[in-house]
Amino acid sequence: MCIYVFLHWDMKNSHTILLVQPGNRPETRTYSDYESVNECMEGVCKIYEEHLKRRNPNTPTITYDISQLFDFVDQLTDLSCLVYQKSTNTYAPYNKDWIKEKIYVLLRRAAGHGK
Repeated sequence: MCIYVFLHWDMKNSHTILLVQPGNRPETRTYSDYESVNECMEGVCKIYEEHLKRRNPNTPTITYDISQLFDFVDQLTDLSCLVYQKSTNTYAPYNKDWIKEKIYVLLRRAAGHGK
């Protein structure tokens, strides 16, 4: 159990590369890098918020719920993360489901701090 907690903490502070492919064409592929998994998950939320702003340019405030964010993630051709693993000096790949789980935890914690 202690090893899991250590690895979980270590991963939160690990360099993370976000790979995004919104469309079917390979030229739609992009990547971004972040200093931590949490920063990366915030980056995914920002990508969705920018998408909403482009679709609703005359709306002054953008609001959405987590199910809409997850639908957006699911409709992307590819979304994955490479997270640096200090113990092996390698990057481990993670898929959309893992990303959605991490976003859920991040947003739940953020909502808890707002109370």
